Amino acid sequence: MGNSTKIDWEEFRKKARNAAVTAAAETNQELAGEMSSITHLTKKEIQEIFPEKSEMEDFSELMEIVKSSTSRNNKVNKIVANSEKFSKVMLSLLGKIF
Repeated sequence: MGNSTKIDWEEFRKKARNAAVTAAAETNQELAGEMSSITHLTKKEIQEIFPEKSEMEDFSELMEIVKSSTSRNNKVNKIVANSEKFSKVMLSLLGKIF
């Protein structure tokens, strides 16, 4: 057998975790940038209001419903069907305003 390299698994896990955190932060910034281009909110404001990627995704979904060409009644029905998810978005938005 040849020389085998000993792997420091703890260090490997630490580097992998850091890489995942960095990638997630970059993705969140990209998403916030896209969202700021279609709202009156700045990228910084979006990141402050929605610190978690899932919250930004829920906000994005809500915006898509609101901006869709379907009837007001259909929009209300879609929002009500997802009321638990969208209630968090609305609380975050209203918390920023008030």
